[in-house]
Amino acid sequence: MANIKSAKKRIRVIDKKTARNRRVKNHLKDILKSFDAALEAGDMEQAKTDLVLAEKKLMQAASKGTVHKNAASRKVSRLNNRFNKANA
Repeated sequence: MANIKSAKKRIRVIDKKTARNRRVKNHLKDILKSFDAALEAGDMEQAKTDLVLAEKKLMQAASKGTVHKNAASRKVSRLNNRFNKANA
């Protein structure tokens, strides 16, 4: 346990950031699962809306530092490729 006041504050700040990052990542997982389910069902309209939402949320997470920007771009690219293959 930290004894110094600034170290105690850092612990509180880290806990808040961890909770925020966990919340964002869980939300991303839900969106990606919804996209996968729509592709499996063949519902291209729902898949398209989920794809747009997933891209938006991934880029937001990347801009906040929750996800690395290259990882977010890679995931968006892979999602687009899967959508285009399923659409074709």
